[in-house]
Amino acid sequence: MIRDPIRAGIAAGWKATDASTLERDLALEADVAIVGTGAGGGVTAEILAQAGLDVVLVEEGPLKSSSDFRMVEAEAYPQLYQESAARKTLDKAITILQGRSVGGSTTVNWTSSFRTPPATLAHWRERWGLREFTPEALAPWFERMERRLAVATWTVAPNENNALLRRGADRLGIATAAIRRNVKDCWNLGYCGMGCPTNAKQSMLVTCIPAALARGARLVYRARAGRLALRGGRADALVCQALDARGVQTTGRRVMVRARHYVVAAGGIGSPALLLRSGAPDPHRALGARTFLHPTVAVAALMPEPVGAYAGAPQTVYSDHFLEGAAADGPIGFKLEAAPLHPLLLGMTLQGFGPQHAALMEAFPHAHALIALLRDGFHPDSPGGNVGLRDDGSPVLAYPLTPYLWAGVRRAYRAMAEIQFAAGARAVLPLHERAAPYPSWPAAQAAIDALPLAPLLARVMSAHVMGGCAMADRPERGVVDPLGRHFQLDNVSVHDGSVFPTSLGANPQLSIYALAARSAVALAAALAGKPAVGGT
Repeated sequence: MIRDPIRAGIAAGWKATDASTLERDLALEADVAIVGTGAGGGVTAEILAQAGLDVVLVEEGPLKSSSDFRMVEAEAYPQLYQESAARKTLDKAITILQGRSVGGSTTVNWTSSFRTPPATLAHWRERWGLREFTPEALAPWFERMERRLAVATWTVAPNENNALLRRGADRLGIATAAIRRNVKDCWNLGYCGMGCPTNAKQSMLVTCIPAALARGARLVYRARAGRLALRGGRADALVCQALDARGVQTTGRRVMVRARHYVVAAGGIGSPALLLRSGAPDPHRALGARTFLHPTVAVAALMPEPVGAYAGAPQTVYSDHFLEGAAADGPIGFKLEAAPLHPLLLGMTLQGFGPQHAALMEAFPHAHALIALLRDGFHPDSPGGNVGLRDDGSPVLAYPLTPYLWAGVRRAYRAMAEIQFAAGARAVLPLHERAAPYPSWPAAQAAIDALPLAPLLARVMSAHVMGGCAMADRPERGVVDPLGRHFQLDNVSVHDGSVFPTSLGANPQLSIYALAARSAVALAAALAGKPAVGGT
């Protein structure tokens, strides 16, 4: 029997409150209130608790654990993802996969762990004045979090889905490499996106958050952070609404947390939205602006032998061949990875309707998929999107797809299709409403060159939201300073991917871990008067 560390911790006396069960309003006081329990909030909570600070964590989603993770898509997406894994941009053109439970996206991501690419750091230093952000200066923070979260190269042979990327690329002289993963004693199941049922994934759910709770931190879940009450350049309180058991409707109960300091770690959409709802000072109109995705497009392929892309570690091989050397003033670069395939995820992404869609789904056992993650935010023609608020205060991301991005999409389609044919594909299918299975590389190339590229025709998705509370060297260029401290609010910090000035060109979780640790250690020293020690 697999031990459930969350249930064991609650039985041992962790202070975890399900706000959906509250019969009256709840008022709490703490040294630090943290909004969000993902990569940034989890790391911050452990470091501050280690420093002896009284910490309250607030999470909008539920507290689920390995006992709840049954590797069933129809259960996992409504429970663990924002908007049941169907969050969209304002024009519905991009699907955004974001976690919404204790542990945030770290509970449901595919474990890919990359350091911030040196080219990205160089751009941040040059364009955004982040002079201290060198690979050498950040190396100790990456090493610290890699040790804490068991990040290492995956030495098990890749599943066939990833092996096909390697074989096709090798035949074309395109370099590939192994992806490092944050796992320990992994069973190689392949269902990481539905929550790890064996607790092998070293997410915030089983590492930093339990460590913080064991040191006395308090967790309130199914509580939506509505606003920070601001006065005189400071936050006085965090005002939250309790949600019902489904996490959809508010119950009428209120949760209020008063703290010395507030850490916003609600992600690249949630963090700017909270500050917007709060009326945070924004003299330079930077809040919510320059919010970046890795706009991601895919090409499926039909292989002669079964692929079983649902089984085995989801992502273990990648190629930066089309990313390395991509200049900031040149065509957009992109990272290639192999995406795991599960029936619901594939079904909601494939084009077509009725018999056409059914025929494509019948080929599921033989299906292979490559994805291209476009590195947005470096070129003047890639300004990213803007987080705004609907009338009810809920967030929405407007993300224009520019001609510059569409040119990158076409190049990515070509690159992926050619690799798949080199790997032995019988046909390839760009995920585009007007594409069809193409039986040869010449036919695919001609068709891809002729495809109209426009919103809602090309399938665009992303699991990586960055920016919106960008850090910079001075207030004129960002929302927070290089340690995540808000320029205009004395006791507010931001510790998540929303502080990135651009997208990364790499899966972001490890960068968030490292930068959050750097900011949290500085915050702990300021609040507790001593550095944090212990596990992280």
